[in-house]
Amino acid sequence: MTLKEELGYGLDALVLFRGLQQNPVVHALMEFCHADSSGLANQIRTYSSIVAALYPATDNLTDYMEKIVLEEETVYVQRIGAGEAVSDAMKKCLETELHLLQKIAMLTSSQLQAEMPYFPDLPTWNNRKIDLAAAYHKRVTDIGKHGYGVYAQYHMFTLNETGDIIPICYPDPIDLDHMVGYEQERNIVIDNTKALLNGKYAANVLLAGDAGTGKSATVKAIANAYREEGLRLIELTKDQLRFIPRIMEHLCRNPLKFILFIDDLSFSANDDNFAALKAILEGGVGGRSHNVAVYATSNRRHLVKETMADRSGDDLHAADTRQELMSLAARFGLTVTFQQ
Repeated sequence: MTLKEELGYGLDALVLFRGLQQNPVVHALMEFCHADSSGLANQIRTYSSIVAALYPATDNLTDYMEKIVLEEETVYVQRIGAGEAVSDAMKKCLETELHLLQKIAMLTSSQLQAEMPYFPDLPTWNNRKIDLAAAYHKRVTDIGKHGYGVYAQYHMFTLNETGDIIPICYPDPIDLDHMVGYEQERNIVIDNTKALLNGKYAANVLLAGDAGTGKSATVKAIANAYREEGLRLIELTKDQLRFIPRIMEHLCRNPLKFILFIDDLSFSANDDNFAALKAILEGGVGGRSHNVAVYATSNRRHLVKETMADRSGDDLHAADTRQELMSLAARFGLTVTFQQ
């Protein structure tokens, strides 16, 4: 069996890492391996496609393969991250595929060019020594800090109009060390976040107070500071609160810790989103997710805008209604007030 055949058949047979077949470099390599050996033009085209897909990221194939293998979301890392058992059959499959991917990571451009009957002066790439299996198992051991899939590549996210989680490629780089003032208030939020990261009880947090006091900056800076400890931030708007139950279900098996961040939160008395947030903070029959906390900022201590007309309305139990509206902030568990 030639090298092309070995790599081509091996890539076709991927199971755990089957998603890598869609990676542009791996896909181009598969095309090269299956190209007709007598068709030199097609071999040159597919070889050059490998390099063209590689160069925008790096000129080192080993570095590239290490990154995509360690970050790939597979059923294996999903189960490990959720603390579930993995069968011997799946472990054997993993080792077989890592052996193949190791061979690809160490594949030199000269090896691939040697598979061609003739080759002109084609572009090349670099390699370095690596034990990909050892690197992978170490990464899995630290899965609670690195995560997998898109959560291994980014640490801040937002939602689109349909509630899907999308990464923020260029997040606010604000740093805790460069923030001045409100150290006492900020440390309360930091301590709560550390509890979340350590698997202890962490409260949902309301950061309330005057505009310009650094409430939002505090949350973003904490997300930046504890990225390497396994913290991720997902920002959503008030109108996206209805998506939180779906997000919670999506994240509950993830080994990372998440802050659901709602900035500049306030409600009117008849706002439908009020009931949605109240239900989320109170928790449902499924209980609260151990790895998610809600952090919200607001210029209003009680979150709900109340007018004199609200007090003079025709509600027979107006006092009870007002108490219900005013009690939302208390359901956060922890309120930190930033005052000028």
